[in-house]
Amino acid sequence: MGRRRNRGRNISGVLLLDKPIGMTSNKALQEVKFLYKAAKAGHTGSLDPLATGLLPICFGEATKLSAFLLDADKHYRVRVKLGETTTTADAEGDLLETIDPSGVSEDDVQEVLQEFLGEQQQLPPMYSAIKHQGERLYKLARQGLEVEREPRTIHIHALELLSFSLPEFELNVHCSKGTYVRTLAEDIGKRLGCGAHVSGLRRTGVGPYDDQSMLTLEQVQAAFADKRFEEMDAWMLPLESALAEWPEVNLSPDAAFYMQQGQPILVPNAPTSGWVRLYANQSDFLGVGQILDDGRVAPKRLMQVTN
Repeated sequence: MGRRRNRGRNISGVLLLDKPIGMTSNKALQEVKFLYKAAKAGHTGSLDPLATGLLPICFGEATKLSAFLLDADKHYRVRVKLGETTTTADAEGDLLETIDPSGVSEDDVQEVLQEFLGEQQQLPPMYSAIKHQGERLYKLARQGLEVEREPRTIHIHALELLSFSLPEFELNVHCSKGTYVRTLAEDIGKRLGCGAHVSGLRRTGVGPYDDQSMLTLEQVQAAFADKRFEEMDAWMLPLESALAEWPEVNLSPDAAFYMQQGQPILVPNAPTSGWVRLYANQSDFLGVGQILDDGRVAPKRLMQVTN
């Protein structure tokens, strides 16, 4: 057999992309992967085409950490239009029902928002990527079908009303993984008695990342066209930035060696539970560890960075 051809650069890091409106998350991922000539890349949770904002793109070894970002809390800024329900719970769907929302006040909205704080059960929408018997729900929905879905436990940490001007209001939402903001808006509209749908959505935070360091697709495309490749690489954040909120455990050279062999290690002064970042020589990021019941630190996701 012939020698396998190198299909891209072996780079590792995280790029914070500002996904443009009208583009799927996968399309944005593939475009950025091409511009970086990356051998391996993945994103950390889809945004609807209607949505814009923070889409962390993980290159190389950072793809090992994407699952942790998928599990992380999210922040959104959402614009909700009262008085109209649609098939998709957003502005892209067909109009289902119209109810005059003129009787809804800002105080009414504030009061109802308090009811949606905390842990609750949320029914995923039919227009979602969840699978039912191997088929994506949105594909079934497009055929006019509706199937039974299991409610999911979610947590709404905060709802901040930013503005109110009928028929719309705007919110900051801080929520757990698995939360459908479209469904949240629709449920708030039901509670207010007039229905609602999402008319604008922007993700502003994923885990430790916020929207302050995002790059637009146009910025990346322009840098590529101008052959500013070193600048493009400098935009990538280090692997461990994805876990910046976790405690760190620094290993001695011997402990680091055994950890890299897959062996749990007893580390003095380590946390007593949970996930940790592993370092050798105080600064060399090794990967992800988990504290076992007996107090030892076990390796879970180790990095092999060869930039």
